[in-house]
Amino acid sequence: MISVNNISVSFTGKDLFKGISFVINKKDRIGLTGKNGAGKSTLLKIMTGQQEPDSGNISIPPNIEVGYLPQQMIYPEGKTVLQEALTAFEKTNSAKAEIKRITKELETRTDYESAAYTKLIEEMTHLGELLDMAGEASAEADAEKILKGLGFTQNDFTRLTQEFSGGWRMRIEIAKILLRRPNVLLLDEPTNHLDIESIQWLEDFLIASSSAIVMISHDRAFLDGITRRTIEISAGKAYDYKASYTKYKELRVERRQQQRAAYLNQRKMIEDTEAFIARFRYQASKAAIVQSRIKQLAKVERIEIDEDDFSNLSFRFPPAPRSGTIVAETKSLTKRYDAEPILEDIYLVIERGEKVAFAGKNGQGKTTLVRVLMNDLPYHGKMIIGHNVKIGYYAQNQDRFLDPNKTVFETLDDIAVGDVRKRVRDILGQFLFRGEDIDKKVMVLSGGERARLALAKLMLEPYNLLILDEPTNHLDMHSKDILKQALQNYDGTLILVSHDRDFLQGLVGKIYEFDNRKIKQHSGDIELFLKKKKLENLKMIEKKDKSLNISNKQKVKKSNTLIQKESISKNELRKLQNKFKKTEAQIEGLEQKIANAEKTLSSGEIIDDNNFYSDFEQLKSDLETAMENWELQSEALEKYI
Repeated sequence: MISVNNISVSFTGKDLFKGISFVINKKDRIGLTGKNGAGKSTLLKIMTGQQEPDSGNISIPPNIEVGYLPQQMIYPEGKTVLQEALTAFEKTNSAKAEIKRITKELETRTDYESAAYTKLIEEMTHLGELLDMAGEASAEADAEKILKGLGFTQNDFTRLTQEFSGGWRMRIEIAKILLRRPNVLLLDEPTNHLDIESIQWLEDFLIASSSAIVMISHDRAFLDGITRRTIEISAGKAYDYKASYTKYKELRVERRQQQRAAYLNQRKMIEDTEAFIARFRYQASKAAIVQSRIKQLAKVERIEIDEDDFSNLSFRFPPAPRSGTIVAETKSLTKRYDAEPILEDIYLVIERGEKVAFAGKNGQGKTTLVRVLMNDLPYHGKMIIGHNVKIGYYAQNQDRFLDPNKTVFETLDDIAVGDVRKRVRDILGQFLFRGEDIDKKVMVLSGGERARLALAKLMLEPYNLLILDEPTNHLDMHSKDILKQALQNYDGTLILVSHDRDFLQGLVGKIYEFDNRKIKQHSGDIELFLKKKKLENLKMIEKKDKSLNISNKQKVKKSNTLIQKESISKNELRKLQNKFKKTEAQIEGLEQKIANAEKTLSSGEIIDDNNFYSDFEQLKSDLETAMENWELQSEALEKYI
C-alpha cells in the first residue's frame, strides 16, 4: 500500500537516513525500532507528508487513508469529550453532502452513456463505500465504546476537553484516529499516557483491527502482542525482519555475527590482493595480472559493519544506608481535591528492602499518594516516614523539577555537595552526556535526554528509598533494560509507579492496586496480578447463575440460527461452580502464605529452617498451578453460563 523509496535525510552534515526503502503491505503489523535519535519519529513525519526528505519519495495510492498519532500535538478546545471524538466523522459528513449533490445532479442529467455521467456514478459508489467502511450509522455508539475502552466514564463525555490533562487529551486523539478506521495507522508511542488496563484494551483493539499498523513503542510486551514484523533503524539504514520484537532481537544477533564474519573474510581478501599488487607492481611479467587485480579491487563493494549504535549507558545506584524496618506507613489517610476524596482511609506499610509497584487506572491516586509520601501535598490522617529514611524521587512531570534555563552540567553541579562534585562529569558521562552535550540547556533536551538527566540526579547521594513515577516513558528499550538491571541490583526500598508490564516483570514482588479511592495489596509479580484481575472481573459468574433458568428458557425460544450455550445438568453445574470457588480460596490462601514468607525474608532475620527456601519456591509453583487451574475452570463455566 505504501512504498518508501530510497529515502535519505541529513542534519548538520550527519546522515540520519541513507537510502532507506521498504513497503507497507495490507494488514502489516510493523514495529519501528532503534535507539533514541535514530530517526523513527522523523520517518513517520515523512510518511505523512509533514516533512520532506533530502532525496527519495513516499508513494501512497490516492484511495489509502493514513491515520497518524504523533508524540506531541496541540489539542483542540471548546468541545466536550464526545463531541471532539465525533469530529472523526467530519470526512463522512462531507461525503454525505457530496453524495447529496451528485444525486441531485444525476436527477437532471440525461447523458447516461457519457464518460462524465459514468464518472459521477463511480464517484458516488466510492463515497458510499467510504460511508460503509466508516460505520457512520453507529458513530456515537462506536465513539462511546472506544472512549470507555481508553478509560473515560459516561460522566466524562459531557465535560469539556480542556478540563483534562494532556495525557487524557492524547486518549481523545487516539479515539478519533481509531474511529476513522484508516487503511494505515502510524502510531508514535501510543502507550505513553495509558494505564495498564487501557493498554490491554488498545492492544486487543489493534489486534482485531483490519488496518495496517506501523508503530513506535518502547513497551516490549505491547510490541510483541501486536507486531509480526520489525524494521530497525540503525546507523542510517533500515533492516527488515519478518518477526515480532523479541524474535527480532535474536535474529539481530545472528545478522551481526554473519555481517562481521563476511567483513573479516572480505578484509582478508582485500589485504591479500593489496599485498600481491604491492609485491609484483614493478615486474613487467606480472603487469597484466597486477592491472587485473587492481580493477578487481576497485569493483569490490566494501562491507560495512553495522556496529551496535547503542551507547554504553551503564550505572549502579549507590549502596543504600540502613533504614528502620518500617520505611513508610499510613493510617486512615485521606486526600481530597475540592472536597472530593481521591484517596480514602488508606492503610499502607512498606518495609525495608521491599520492591513494590503502584498499579491501577489513571486518576485513581497513585501519583497523589507518591506526593503525599514526599510531603508535597496536605492530607488528613497519619503518614510516617521511618527512621533514617532518605528519599530519592523521580517525578513523572520532569519539567517541574528541571530548570529549563540551566545547562546539563549546572543541573547536577548546583546541587552536588562534597566529593561528589568532582564526579559530576563522570556521572553525566554514564548517562550519555559527553563533550559539548553537558553545555546544552535543559530546554532543548528531548524527552529521553531529560529522563536520563533526572535519573543522573539520583546518583549524587545514596538513598535508601527510591520513589520512581513512570520513569520509562521516554526511555528507549536499551536504556530501560539498563535501568531495570540497576533497580534489580539496588539494595534499598523501591516504590515504582509504572504501566510498563515488561519493565515491572521480575522487578517487583508486590503490587498495590488503586481503585475507587482504596488500595488493595497483591503478592507476586505483575503477570500474577493481571491473571488475578481477570479472575475478579469474572466473578459475575455467580450472579449470572441466578438468572440461568430464565436465560435458558429465552434461548430455547430464539431462532435456531443463533449460537447457544452448551447444556448441562444443575448438579453438574453446581459441582463446577464449587470447584471454581475452592480454587479461588486456594489461591487466596497461597497468596497469604507467600506474603508471610516474603515478610520473613524482608525482616533480615536469620532463618534456621533448611526447608524454608524450598517451601517458599514450592508455594510460588503451587500458586502458578492454581492460577492455571482457575483459568481452565473459568473457561469451562463460560460454556454453560
